[in-house]
Amino acid sequence: MKDIVDQLEERRANARLGGGQKRIDAQHTRGKLTARERIELLLDEDSFEEFDMYVEHRCTDFGMEKSRIPGDGVVTGWGTINGRVVYLFAKDFTVFGGSLSETHAQKIVKIQEMALRNRAPIIGVFDAGGARIQEGVAALGGYGEVFYRNVMSSGVIPQISVIMGPCAGGDVYSPAMTDFIFMVRDSSYMFVTGPDVVKTVTNEEVTAEELGGASIHTAKSSIADGAYENDIEALLQIRRLLDFLPSNNESGVPTWPAHDKPDRVEKSLDTLVPDNPNKPYDIKELITKVVDEGDFFEIQEAFAGNIVTGFGRIEGSTVGFVANQPLMLAGVLDSDASRKGARFVRFCDCFNIPIVTFVDVPGFLPGTAQEYGGLIKHGAKLLYAYSEATVPKVTVITRKAYGGAYDVMSSKHIGADVNYAWPSAEIAVMGPKGAAEILYRTELGDKQKIAARVKDYEDRFANPFVAAERGYIDEVILPRNTRMRVARTLNMLRSKHTENPWKKHGNIPL
Repeated sequence: MKDIVDQLEERRANARLGGGQKRIDAQHTRGKLTARERIELLLDEDSFEEFDMYVEHRCTDFGMEKSRIPGDGVVTGWGTINGRVVYLFAKDFTVFGGSLSETHAQKIVKIQEMALRNRAPIIGVFDAGGARIQEGVAALGGYGEVFYRNVMSSGVIPQISVIMGPCAGGDVYSPAMTDFIFMVRDSSYMFVTGPDVVKTVTNEEVTAEELGGASIHTAKSSIADGAYENDIEALLQIRRLLDFLPSNNESGVPTWPAHDKPDRVEKSLDTLVPDNPNKPYDIKELITKVVDEGDFFEIQEAFAGNIVTGFGRIEGSTVGFVANQPLMLAGVLDSDASRKGARFVRFCDCFNIPIVTFVDVPGFLPGTAQEYGGLIKHGAKLLYAYSEATVPKVTVITRKAYGGAYDVMSSKHIGADVNYAWPSAEIAVMGPKGAAEILYRTELGDKQKIAARVKDYEDRFANPFVAAERGYIDEVILPRNTRMRVARTLNMLRSKHTENPWKKHGNIPL
């Protein structure tokens, strides 16, 4: 028996060494951790249970039969994060550059199916160069199998991708279909075709960072939801994110011990909105003063800064927040902000996470660039997402809610459950000056008359009471009491149950 045990330990040690110490050292030289080191940091101590440690590829072409390494370039298994079960796979760059083979894909598919069957989140750590060229269509078929499971898992279990090195070719499409993608600055990149191919086909000279680095995908393309300085920070933030997310679409949001009173009064919010309606303020101050202990996990912080999305907790339970940001473009809705908001709202609805919306929106951004870029359809995405969502929805209008943007931002008319307004709220078709100049254009030459007309319009519409008179606003509340009112409302809505008409699926304006 001792010989068998010794043989087992030897095989395990060999498998854990991956591509060998030389390649592990090279990984460390690049400032990157190995696949197993990443797993060790991500999961609770000693919780990882590895599967398929001894799997090897079956390829015999191009001399591949002479090169077989246990694990075949990906480490798979399950463990816990703060006691909650998660499944994961981590590409091992030290083994064939982490490239995907038929057996490599089968390992990933097995763990995807286990995660779906057992209704637990799955995390993929990517550090690889794409398909294994020696295997040809077998590798491509493996990709298809992985992609199919991504789609089947969508909306059932949370799927998170962490890009911690190269992610190219077919490898990029699996992360693209997951719920969240996070990257590491200066060491990770994503693109369908690399710089060399780009130069050959289009004659463009571009670096890997310029083509698909974290700076591009967080701020320009919106592919990534966040970027971190190094592997360690990225993995610690993924642990933090998991604490906000349900295990599946039926489990309900996680609830953690809360030490923040739900009826806490924040007097500083009474002066958050400036007296000058054109002066900006930071909506994140409102969010952090409403959530438990100021703990807010922002999603896509570097993209479309005119809208803020992210997770917080109220009374220990996860809540999704969507808010216009007056500090950026006055909080106006444009194509990017609409897409960002819509995707976040749909994620929350998939996993039964209540949505709180803070509104200060002067309208949609005008201009040919927006119209040519499809603002109508992009704006409709956000409208569609809010209308379709059946989770508890609470809306607070802090200042401006003008035009169609008022409707889109979780208004009562598209299904919000409870709509509050601060006394500073202005709900109208447009701002007083623009409205007066249209209604009384024959008086434009007389500045005094126009000023009086603007004042009349302000008195009539630059307040929340016309909407409240019609029942579109349920209550005008003091800013200081926002946390208390939102907390009580979410408690009231805890048992909300509503169903949309049966359909195979809707046709969202993609």
